[in-house]
Amino acid sequence: MTTTTPARGRRRAPSRMERAAGRAAAFQKPRVILALLLLLALTSVMLLDGYLRSEIGNDARVRDGAAYDKVPSRILDGGPLLTFDHGTATTQSVPDRTIVLTFDDGPTATWTPQVLKVLEENDVDATFFMVGSMISRYPGVVKSLVKQGNEVGIHTFTHVDLSYQSAARLQRELKQTQLALAGAAGVTTTLFRAPYSSEIDAVDNYSWPVYQEIGDLGYTSVFVDTDSDDWKKPGVSKIVRWATPKKNKGAIVLMHDAGGDRSQTISALGTYIKKMKAKGYTFTTVSGAQAMLNGNRSGVGRQSGSAGAGAGAGASAGAGIGGTGAAQAAQHQAAGATLYEGRALVYAVAVAEWVVPALSWFLLVVGIAVMGRFGMMLVLARRHHRQRNRGRGKGGRGGGRFSWGPAVTRPVSVIVPAYNEKECIANTLRSLAKSTHPIEIVVVDDGSDDNTSEIAESLGMPNVRVVRQENAGKPAALNNGVRNARHDIVVMMDGDTVFEPDAVHQLVQPFADPEIGAVAGNAKVGNRTTLIGAWQHIEYVMGFNLDRRMYDLLRCMPTIPGAIGAFRRDAVLGVGGMSEDTLAEDTDITIALHRAGWRVVYQEHARAWTEAPGSLRQLWSQRYRWSYGTMQALWKHRKSLTDKGPSGRFGRVGMPLVVLFQIVTPVFAPLIDVFTGYSMIFVDFRAALLAWLAVLAVQLVCAAYAFRLDREKYRYLAMLPLQQLAYRQMMYLVLIHSCVTALTGGRLRWQKLKRTGEVGTPAGAGR
Repeated sequence: MTTTTPARGRRRAPSRMERAAGRAAAFQKPRVILALLLLLALTSVMLLDGYLRSEIGNDARVRDGAAYDKVPSRILDGGPLLTFDHGTATTQSVPDRTIVLTFDDGPTATWTPQVLKVLEENDVDATFFMVGSMISRYPGVVKSLVKQGNEVGIHTFTHVDLSYQSAARLQRELKQTQLALAGAAGVTTTLFRAPYSSEIDAVDNYSWPVYQEIGDLGYTSVFVDTDSDDWKKPGVSKIVRWATPKKNKGAIVLMHDAGGDRSQTISALGTYIKKMKAKGYTFTTVSGAQAMLNGNRSGVGRQSGSAGAGAGAGASAGAGIGGTGAAQAAQHQAAGATLYEGRALVYAVAVAEWVVPALSWFLLVVGIAVMGRFGMMLVLARRHHRQRNRGRGKGGRGGGRFSWGPAVTRPVSVIVPAYNEKECIANTLRSLAKSTHPIEIVVVDDGSDDNTSEIAESLGMPNVRVVRQENAGKPAALNNGVRNARHDIVVMMDGDTVFEPDAVHQLVQPFADPEIGAVAGNAKVGNRTTLIGAWQHIEYVMGFNLDRRMYDLLRCMPTIPGAIGAFRRDAVLGVGGMSEDTLAEDTDITIALHRAGWRVVYQEHARAWTEAPGSLRQLWSQRYRWSYGTMQALWKHRKSLTDKGPSGRFGRVGMPLVVLFQIVTPVFAPLIDVFTGYSMIFVDFRAALLAWLAVLAVQLVCAAYAFRLDREKYRYLAMLPLQQLAYRQMMYLVLIHSCVTALTGGRLRWQKLKRTGEVGTPAGAGR
């Protein structure tokens, strides 16, 4: 029998559909790119944070005991200030009774401000040789330091021994530190101190070329005369004693404002300054000492106003930030590209400093939630299986056989929406012809142009009716089928799905309970012989069916699969039929039935075999539609969160679970993988690998149990590790793509997947 029924409530003009399709297609590529750019941006933030913390590019080698025969003797015997004038090296010593206080390895938010407070209280300036990565993390401290009248110098960006590094790395260390200074305080500097350096007589054959190159770039290399060794935490008295120069000589004194607990340094600093002033010593900066050596003793102490004049890399001549005196002559005001690049660096670091810790804590919570979900799934799935299979295969012995109630034997209507299903429709209808339950079959041809309806009619099956309509989409086709159905229970399936002989009978048995309005069946992947098919097979068994067991017991089933589901006809009509508001009409109507007070259950013994997408492109298209449609359905029913009574159970329990585990967790899951890969490469490969294997083991246990419950062969689980590495990443990107589409207000059209018809009768069930 053939009936032609016009579609209701749909736009029928092909030109409008084509225009909508064109608009959707035009939006897809930019959104994919935006999703990938978002993930790339987060990865870049992580890499920047790792670089700042010396997890990336860190070189902990420190040279010691090397020969020094290639270093001129006059340099080794010279003073702590090393400069180069047209390639000629010159050293200078600090004038007698003059102290140049220098602090290395900072700044820090804890100790540097305390050092500045002591200096301010004692009316003393100092020179701070700062690490670029620390400058970019604490720009406010640097700005205050310069404004107070102190001087800054470069201590490289990552605190590496430059004698091991290439010329390119040397240039990068200097430039990045200058940019950090420019972004933090608006200055650059010509002062340099190498990490792990000490007195000038420690220069060796490996470090000498480095100092020559640095000198040719216009830097003054600053060594030390007196080392307080405060990093050893020897006690306040020893720090003061070790920092005191002998015989009233001038000295560049080394202390630290970073690198650990510096409380002893803070305590010793004030005592040291008072002691040296009592001995008649003058305190100044490196630039101040150089000015004194050149006969200019004015302006070498604390200055007020703006910093001194000068020029340097990326700097302009003129006034700097801390005053025009000689005490800050090595500093120059940053300008042009250096200033703006420096600010960009500081802003980027600020983002990384906030984002990475926040993500770390968030991902920890997500990880705990995921592990909790696995545990909950295992417990509830086992309970569900034992409850629904009680007495099965035992003749009713052992505590009584589970029953929904009196057997449901009355005829039901099976609705088959079909659009260009010529490859599959014959197999679908032949499988229904073998049904052990009395059925009528309503094939709704949704405007096919490939003779789908003709093939259905040519089979000559007496219980098959073909209803033709203009192309209006799957929801309209299903509604048309419901209207044409003759029985009170309707089974809905896809046009590419094959039912097992007892599938319909098993599917409708729960309707013996008058509270049940819909039943979800057990969808199986038929084309599982390919790699992508096997991956989807694992996902269907573990990700879908195990979830449904859990949701069933919690009475908040979110989705009845389009491949196999059954409904009370009155319940469907009571909620307005299959809605066209979303792309996930199956999720939409399931939530609507919950809100109408109906119970939705899962019937594991009702099995159907469906043809999964056979290519990555088709898979992406299908899952993109599913993900986006699910978000639409959740948003549409957001008021279920405030529903009262039994009808509000989905809003109270199901909605939060679906949002957390089907949207939020998968969206952030790629970051867990990025963190894992980052840790493997830059932090601790063994620990990160063990953590990843532990998570994989948990997933394998869950998958194995799901396969056991569904009586599937375990051999497919051998593909689980590869699925986690490749397939899962694609699903994450699909979900991120869907989120971007939702946030940008995009709309999608229905997408037809290419079918092959390779899924035939379910003779291979359980393979």
